[in-house]
Amino acid sequence: MKRTTFLLVCGVALSFCQAQSETTDEETGAEEEHVELFTTPTTKMGAATSDFGYNLFRILASRDTTTNVFLAPISVSAVLTHLSLGGSERAQSQLFRALRYHTLQDPQLHNTLKDLLASVKVPGKGLSTAARIYLARRLRLKQDFFTLVEQQYGVRPKALMGGTKDMKDINDWVTQETGGKVQNFLTKALPRNSGLNAVSAAYFKGKWVTRFGESGVLENFQVEGGSPVRMPMMKQDNYPVKMGADSDLSCTIAQILLQDDVSMFIFLPDEVTSNMTLLEESLTAEFVQDLSMTLLPAQVSFTLPTLRFSYFTDLLPLLGDLGLSEWLDDPDLEKISAQPTKLGSVNHKVVMEMAPEGNQYPSATSPPSHLSLRVDRPFLYLIRDEASGALLLIGRVVNPKDLSI
Repeated sequence: MKRTTFLLVCGVALSFCQAQSETTDEETGAEEEHVELFTTPTTKMGAATSDFGYNLFRILASRDTTTNVFLAPISVSAVLTHLSLGGSERAQSQLFRALRYHTLQDPQLHNTLKDLLASVKVPGKGLSTAARIYLARRLRLKQDFFTLVEQQYGVRPKALMGGTKDMKDINDWVTQETGGKVQNFLTKALPRNSGLNAVSAAYFKGKWVTRFGESGVLENFQVEGGSPVRMPMMKQDNYPVKMGADSDLSCTIAQILLQDDVSMFIFLPDEVTSNMTLLEESLTAEFVQDLSMTLLPAQVSFTLPTLRFSYFTDLLPLLGDLGLSEWLDDPDLEKISAQPTKLGSVNHKVVMEMAPEGNQYPSATSPPSHLSLRVDRPFLYLIRDEASGALLLIGRVVNPKDLSI
């Protein structure tokens, strides 16, 4: 059984690595033809928001390689884009570069993003988001900014009243926008003297195309340098996936289909390790798009953790590493207020649930698979909208005992 698995994975790895490698002129005598992977405004926007997400995730993950980390980049892109509408031309240019919009050359950028956000939040995809700017009333705010953001994105920025009432208002609004799934967004009041605060949140509960037969089975999850953790797993024989292996990254990669053209990519290191820096650094929109066209179909005996968690962090300290240090010192938000003001927080919360349900059963006529894919050690995953290529969620799971809602 191990030999069968080894041979198939090696075959997949060979195909995968050949597709990934560049062929030199000396070896082929001809230049490699460049294939444009993103050809429409929506897919180009999807790639830009994804690359922003990968960059932000790398910075967040590097703060501590031994912790679980989660991010919903599409909601962070949205709220920072709202903020860009209030800046000078210089400030907007700085933000656009960090958001990767400078690569788009899209005169209808805001309309394209609006359409992308609408397309990834249709009910069947399982994603709901909340993104809003909150501003200090003392700033003598320009109402044109409120109107512009509301007209473009359907969300009106809100002036803060001060005190605990603000925290309740924000929590109530986020809960409402996410269908009651993201609750208690803030657990403490916003910084007292902050001029602006960005709020972004996301809830995801996608549905598999192929359901799991067993769920809630307690099994060992290996953790680096510690005793195994018992956690609930979903299990199914003859489960259809696309799979490959990357010898350079020392990991197995699997793509699993969810309903409404969404998929989950799992990156499972060969060894039990919480340090996935090399893997995290490899992630780009182009790399993942190439994966979706390169991984090979297989049927496996599949074991996957049942993830149910919430994760909260303030992303403001990370923005300087995205090239926004100068902007943070002087954001030049002249279209919001004539008074100088700075960003006080970029609070972000992700809630995700995974369930065994799907709309079809695995093939009952196929012989039992000799391939096994057990996600029983630290791994990295991402949720991707296949139509647009947009990165919806990305996470690193190193110790599931710390996961809870």
